[in-house]
Amino acid sequence: MSIDKKHFTGGESEGGITSSYATDDGVKLKVPYAFMGSIYDDAERQAVLAAMEQDSLTMGPKTQEFQNKFAAYHKVKHAFACSNCTTGMHVCTQLFDIAPGDEVITTPNTFWATSLVILKEGGVPVYADIDPRTYNIDPADVAKKITKKTKAIYVVHYAGLMVDMDPIMELAEKHGLKVLEDCAHATGAKYKGRYAGSIGDVGVFSFHSLKNISTCGEGGMITTACDEYAKGIQNLRCMNNTQPWDQSVNEWKFGDHIVCKKESPLDYWLPAHFDVIPWNGRHWGNNYRMNEIQAAVGCCQMDKLDMLTAKRQEIGRKINAGLAGVEGIETVYEPEGYEHVYHLYTLCVDEKKLGASRDDFMRVLYQEEGVQGILHYQPSFHFTGMQRLGYDQNQCPIASEFFYKRETNLPMHPRLTEQEIEDMINGIKNTVAKLRKRNCKA
Repeated sequence: MSIDKKHFTGGESEGGITSSYATDDGVKLKVPYAFMGSIYDDAERQAVLAAMEQDSLTMGPKTQEFQNKFAAYHKVKHAFACSNCTTGMHVCTQLFDIAPGDEVITTPNTFWATSLVILKEGGVPVYADIDPRTYNIDPADVAKKITKKTKAIYVVHYAGLMVDMDPIMELAEKHGLKVLEDCAHATGAKYKGRYAGSIGDVGVFSFHSLKNISTCGEGGMITTACDEYAKGIQNLRCMNNTQPWDQSVNEWKFGDHIVCKKESPLDYWLPAHFDVIPWNGRHWGNNYRMNEIQAAVGCCQMDKLDMLTAKRQEIGRKINAGLAGVEGIETVYEPEGYEHVYHLYTLCVDEKKLGASRDDFMRVLYQEEGVQGILHYQPSFHFTGMQRLGYDQNQCPIASEFFYKRETNLPMHPRLTEQEIEDMINGIKNTVAKLRKRNCKA
C-alpha cells in the first residue's frame, strides 16, 4: 500500500514513524492509531517530581527499584535497565561475542533493530521464515538454517504472543548456540507458565511510547539468569566503568607518577574512582544508562502492569468475539498454554475469500469507516541496505506474503473506549460487506 508522504505528518518530525502515524489528508477518523500504549495518571506525575528532587538523576535508587520489580515480576534472577531495547540488544550481542562472519538466525518479521545490532558487530543475520498462524519465527525453519557459522538465535515474540520456545531451546542446546529473546512486544507475556525473558540466555524489553508499559517514551530492560552475563551487562551498558582498581596490587604507578601505595585504609579517591577494561578483552562499553525519572515512571508502570495487560486482553478478545465468523478475515490466534498480551492486534485478510486485496480492505476501512490500520513489519531483507549486501529477496515467502498481502494492525491500547471498540468491529464488518458488494457489481 502506497503512502503519500506529504500527508504523513509523522514524517515531518525528526522521529518520523517512531513518533506518529498522524495524517493531514482530510479523513475523519473514528479510531486513529494512537502512539501512547499505556496509561499515565497522578502516580507517574508525582513520581517524576519526586525523582527530580534526588541528588542523583541517573542510575540511582529508582533504577534499582525498577530493576528489582521487573525481575521479581518476570521471575528472573537479574534485570538491568537501559536506554532502549535496541541498545539492550546491542549489549547482549557484545556479550555473546558476535564477531565478523558469525551467523545469527532471526526473524524477518520484526522492527529493523533486531537485525541492526547483529550488523553493528559484523555479524550476519540469517532469516528463518515465520509460522503462518502465529507470525512468529518457525522453529522448523530455524533448524534448516543452522550452519557451522551459526552462533546464536534471536527470537522475537511478535505482537505479544511468545515464540514456541521449547524447540528453540532444544536446537540451541544441541548446537551450542546462544538465545536472545527480543521481548519488545511481550512484557508480561507467558509461554507454558514461563514469562518472556526468562527462557533464553537473555531477554530484552522495550518501554517505547507504543509499548505495553512506557518510561517516558524510551527505555529498555535486559534480563538474565546467568551471573557472568550479569557482570558483562553491567560492564557494557556503562562504559566499562563498573569495576574498581585491582586491590591486590601494592602500588599504583602510571608513567612517572606514583599515585599511591596500598595502605589501610586507602583514601576514597585513590587510586581513582574507577578502572576501564574491555569486556572479554575485546568489547568496549557504551553509555546506555536509564535516568531516574524514567525509572520512577517505570516503577509506577510495573504497579499497573496487571491492569494494563488485562485491559488489552479484554479489548483483544472482544474484537475476536465481535468478528467471529466474518468470512475473509482472520482474528488474533492465542494457542492453549500461551498468554497473549496484545501489544498489537494483527488482523489478516484472506484475499481469495474476501474477493478483494488487503490494500483495498485497508483503504475502505480507513477512508470510509474511519479506522486507521498500519503495517508491521516489512521483511528486513527487503530494505535497500540489505539488498546492497546481496540478500535473497525471495527468501521467507510466508513472511513476505504476510506483510504484502495479509496483515494490518488495528489500533490497540488500554485507553480504547467501548464506542471505539464497537466502531472497529462494525467498521470491519461494513468494509467486508462493501467490498463484496462492489466485487459482485464488477
